[in-house]
Amino acid sequence: MQEGKHFYEFGPFRLDPAERSLLRDGNAVPLTPKAFELLVLLVENRGHLLKKDELIERVWPNTFVEEANLVQNVSALRKALDDKNGVQYIETVPKGGYRFTAAVGDHTPAAGVESPAVEPRSSRPALRVARRYVLAFLAIAAVAVTLLLAFQQGFLPWRWSGAASALRIQSLAVLPLHNLSNDKEQEYFSDGMTDELITEISKFGKLRVISHSSVERYKERRRPLAEIARELGVDAVVEGTVMRSGNRVRITARLVDARSDRNLWSQSYERDLRDVLALQNEVARQVAAEVGINLSAGERARLASSRSVNPDAHEAYLRGVFYWNWFTCDGFKKGLSYFEQSVDEDPHFALAHLGLAQSYFKMVDWGCPPLSEYETLQKSKAAILKAIELDPNLGAAHEWLGRQAFYYEWDWPKAEAELKQAIELDPNNSGAYVAYAMFLVAMGRREQGLAEMRRALGLDPTSLLTNYSATYLLYLARQYDEAIDQGKKTIELYPNTPAAYIWLAPPYELKGMDDESIAMRLKSEATWGATPKDLDLIRSAYKKFGLQGYWRHELEIERARGTDNAPNKACWMGEVYAHLGEKKLALEYLQRASQHPCNGLQFLNVDPIYDGLRQDPEFRELVSRLQL
Repeated sequence: MQEGKHFYEFGPFRLDPAERSLLRDGNAVPLTPKAFELLVLLVENRGHLLKKDELIERVWPNTFVEEANLVQNVSALRKALDDKNGVQYIETVPKGGYRFTAAVGDHTPAAGVESPAVEPRSSRPALRVARRYVLAFLAIAAVAVTLLLAFQQGFLPWRWSGAASALRIQSLAVLPLHNLSNDKEQEYFSDGMTDELITEISKFGKLRVISHSSVERYKERRRPLAEIARELGVDAVVEGTVMRSGNRVRITARLVDARSDRNLWSQSYERDLRDVLALQNEVARQVAAEVGINLSAGERARLASSRSVNPDAHEAYLRGVFYWNWFTCDGFKKGLSYFEQSVDEDPHFALAHLGLAQSYFKMVDWGCPPLSEYETLQKSKAAILKAIELDPNLGAAHEWLGRQAFYYEWDWPKAEAELKQAIELDPNNSGAYVAYAMFLVAMGRREQGLAEMRRALGLDPTSLLTNYSATYLLYLARQYDEAIDQGKKTIELYPNTPAAYIWLAPPYELKGMDDESIAMRLKSEATWGATPKDLDLIRSAYKKFGLQGYWRHELEIERARGTDNAPNKACWMGEVYAHLGEKKLALEYLQRASQHPCNGLQFLNVDPIYDGLRQDPEFRELVSRLQL
C-alpha cells in the first residue's frame, strides 16, 4: 500500500484501506478480513494480472492455503461488488489469475479538499506527481491548523476512549496478565485469570481472538506490542496486571491499537473473589464496546449468566488448569486431583466438571488412565454431561462431548452435531475447529476439513496442538510436501516436544524419504526420554533392514509388554502390521480393534498407510461397518 491515507472509488463503491472499510453509496459492505485484503491488492494493481500463487502468498503469507480458498474469496468479492448493472470488476484469466478491470478514482483526503478521479498509474505521471505534492502540502497544513485549534481550546492530550470502533478492530490478542504479587506461587492465578478473560472475550463471534496457548509464549515478553501483534496477525492487544490480596482481586487492563500503538482504553477493576467471573464479564463487555461490537441477544445472555463462585473452588480449579496445561501424564494426574477438590467445594461449578472430563479423556489419550480405558472414558463422559447440565451454553463442554463421540464412541452424527454446537457457542474456540477438521477429513470431506484447520491456525497460530494437528491433517489429505513444511514449522516452535517430530515422520515415509523419517522417530523417542541403548537398538534395526527393521523393532517391544487387550493397543498393532505389509495380521488386529472403539481407527478410510489393504473384501466390509 502507498504511503498516506488513500481511498479509492469505483462505481458506487468507496474503498478505504486505512480504515479497512468498503462503502456502497455510503453504506458499509461487510467483508471478511482476507476478502478485504484481497480486494485492496487487486484495486492497487488494477489493470494488471495478478497470478494465483502471488495472491495466495501475499494474502496468506507463511501458511498453507489451497487454491479453493482463493476462489471462494474472489467469489465472495464478486457477490459483494454486484451493483445490479452488470459491471464486471474482477476478471478471471484462465490458467493465469485475476485482474481488477474497472476504472478507479485514487483520492487523498485533505481538509476540505478532495482530488478528482485520476487515470491509471501508467498515464500522465508528471501531473500525478505534481498533484500529490500539492495534496500533501494541503494535508500537512490542515493537520497543523487542526492541532493548533485543538491546543488552543484545551483538547490536548486527546482522549481515545471509544475511538476503536472507527478503527475497525477485527482481531485481538489478550496477552498474559502480569502477576503483580511477584510470587511465583501465584503464577497459576494470573495464568488462569488470563485464560478466563480470553474465554469471555472469545464469546463475541464478530471478533477473532487468539487462543491462550498462542499468547502464553509472550508471558516474559521483552518486545514491542506492535511486533507481537504482527506475529499473531491481530489489530489490537489487551494487556494488564492482576493482583490478589486476601479475598480481593484487582485487574487493570488496557486496549492498545497495535497498528498505531495508541492506547484506546484503560480501566481498573476490583472485586471480591466470589465475583471474579462477573468481573471478567465486565471487562469483556467493555472491550466489546470499545471495538464497536454490538452484542447479539445470545451473546448478552451468555455474559449475563455468570454467577458467584466459591473462592476455594475457583482457586482449586485454576490450579487444576495450571497443571493440566503441562500436557503430560503427571500434569493430567495433578490437574485431576485439583478439579476433584474444586467439585467438592462447589458441586455446581460447571468448569470444574469440565476439567474432570478433560483430565480423564487425556489420560486415556496419552496411555495413562487411572482405571481401565472403558471406565475412565465413562467417568469423562459423566463429567461432561454434568457440566452441560449446569451450563448448557458452555461451548468447550460440547467440544469435548463431540471429541469423545468421534474418537472413542464412533457416533459420527453426534460428533458433528456437538462440535458444530461448540463452534456456534464459542466461535473462537480453536480446539473445536481442530476436532471438527479431523472429523471432516476422516469422513472424506477433505476440503472442508482443511478450511476448518485454517480457521484453527488463525485463532491459535503458535500452539503445539494446532500446529502438529495441521501436520497430521495434511498427511491424511495426502499433501505430503505441505505436511513436511508444516512439520518443520512446528519443530521451530517446539524443538523439545515429541509430538513436533512424530507427526513429521509419516509424510517423509510416504515420500520414500526413509532417512528423514527415521531421524524424526529417533528425535521423538529421545525427547520422550529414551535411553541411549534404546536409541542404538533402533538405529541398528534401521541400518540392517531399513524402515522394515524399525517396525519389526516396534513389534518386538509391543510383544514384550504382554497380552494387554486394550483397544488402543489393537489399533496400534494393526497399524504396525500394515507398515510391515502383513495384510492378514493387520486385518486381524483391525477387526479386533473395531469391537471396542479406539482412537485411530476413525481414519481407516483416509490414512495412506492402509492403501495396501483397500482392495481386500474384509477391509471393505470393515470400512462399511464403521460407516466411514
